[in-house]
Amino acid sequence: MAVPKILLVDDDMGLRRLVRLTLGPDYDVFEANDGQEAIEVARREHPDLVFMDIRMPKLSGYEACRLIKESPDTANAKVVMLTANTRDEDREIGERVGADGYMTKPYSPLALLAKVEELIGV
Repeated sequence: MAVPKILLVDDDMGLRRLVRLTLGPDYDVFEANDGQEAIEVARREHPDLVFMDIRMPKLSGYEACRLIKESPDTANAKVVMLTANTRDEDREIGERVGADGYMTKPYSPLALLAKVEELIGV
């Protein structure tokens, strides 16, 4: 069985490092610093799951999520918005652009692992 691929998209390198440590060696983890880079990495690597911040330079997480979900090459990727935005309106926008889940920062490492299990079954 192939190792699941997870893409971490956040302009905060420290947060990406924490998520990478939480996921451990069981996943093939890729990183992107902004929404535009996320699109490029997703097209190249075809991740099973994407954790996406919302507020980033170049392209917002919402727009990057929409583009990932609209592209036949990446549409099968599950996308979870991982953000400090806690308003119901933000969750609704995430749903409209195709997000499969929504988690707020700070997050529990156990909750993050549970979300991975829920969405990609590993």
